[in-house]
Amino acid sequence: FPDRNVSEITTADIDAWLGRLNLGPVTRNTFRRDVRTLFSFALTRRYCRDNPVLATSKAKEIDSEIKIFSVAQTAKLLEEASAEMLPVFAIGAFAGLRQSEIKRLDWDQIDFDSGLIEVKAKHSKTAARRLVTMQPNLLMWLAPYRGRVGSVCPNNFRKRSAVDRNRAKLKENWPTNGLRHSFGSYHLAQFKDVAALALQMGNSPDVIFRHYRELVKPKEAARYWQIKPSASEKIVSMRVA
Repeated sequence: FPDRNVSEITTADIDAWLGRLNLGPVTRNTFRRDVRTLFSFALTRRYCRDNPVLATSKAKEIDSEIKIFSVAQTAKLLEEASAEMLPVFAIGAFAGLRQSEIKRLDWDQIDFDSGLIEVKAKHSKTAARRLVTMQPNLLMWLAPYRGRVGSVCPNNFRKRSAVDRNRAKLKENWPTNGLRHSFGSYHLAQFKDVAALALQMGNSPDVIFRHYRELVKPKEAARYWQIKPSASEKIVSMRVA
C-alpha cells in the first residue's frame, strides 16, 4: 500500500492483498501473522487506532499425511550410520527432537545419570524448556559417547547425512521430519499416553492425537523400542563418513 497511510489501511484491504498473493494456506497464514505483528507495533506507536489484521480471515490449513520409517528402515539407518551421525539419528528416532533442536544440542545437555535430554528454551520451537526421557534403547545407543563434549551434531551435517542415508537406501525415501514423526507414532502406540508424549515432543495433546493416533500397530511399536546395538557392535568405531 505505497500510497496509503498506515491508519487508512482496512481489514478488507489486507484480505484482498492476501488473496492476490495466491499462496498456500500455511504460507498465507505466515504472511498474515507477520503483518499482524507489524500492525501491533504500529498500534503501540499510535500510528493507527486498531489492528485491522485481527479481523481478517485465516486460511484453513489441511494437515498433510504423516510419513514415518518402518522398523526395518530405522534399524538399517542406525546400522549404516557413521560414528559421527549415529547420535543424531538415534536422538531423532528415539527422543523425537526436531532437527533444528539436535543441531543446537550439546553433550552436556544429555544427562546419562537421570536419563534426560534438556532442550533449552532458546532452542525450542515453542520457546519453552523441556526435558525428554531417554528410553533404554536410546541410552544403549548413546552409551559409548558418554563423556563427549561440544556439539552432538557434526560438521558437514548435510553431506554426512546424505552419505549415510544413501548407504541405508533411504536417500530417495526420506520423509520430512520422518524420525520425529516415527518417534511420536511408535511412542503413542507403545505407551498410550497422549499427555506425556505432548510434553516430550513440545506439542499440544490435540496435535499428538491428531497426527500420531493409530499410525502404528502395537506389535510394530514393541519391535521399534527393541532396536538396539548388537552386543558385539562397537559403535564409536563404526565407519566414518
